[in-house]
Amino acid sequence: MIVFSLVCARRHEFEAWFRDGASFDAQQARRAIACPECGNTKVEKAPMAPRLAPRREDGAPARKHTAVMGRQALLQLRQHIEQNCEYVGERFAEEARKIHYEEAEKRDIYGEASDEDAKALAEEGVEFHRIPWPTREDS
Repeated sequence: MIVFSLVCARRHEFEAWFRDGASFDAQQARRAIACPECGNTKVEKAPMAPRLAPRREDGAPARKHTAVMGRQALLQLRQHIEQNCEYVGERFAEEARKIHYEEAEKRDIYGEASDEDAKALAEEGVEFHRIPWPTREDS
């Protein structure tokens, strides 16, 4: 996974995760990436500083440490979302549209959406984020 700093045509800056650079390029070409602030799908990479991996005493990259820290951050994000947002399951796309079109009260939700649903939501300008959901070790 790789995170890119992005900027939309309205100059809103945000970050997004991608499998690799080619995944970003493909999603950008079909305008499947939407600005979380305004929904604009004209998005490009913003300048960003490199994220350097910490080094072990012998000078080798501490990859395992970095991976563990990333997993811990995702687990904390998952816990925050579960505690502060409403789980709507497979009705995510339907509920997100209702909120976007003001047919339902504005609230924070999470759930599942197919790739097709996510693409349709992005094309409609519905604000959402796809997050790699790590499995918990306590389940």
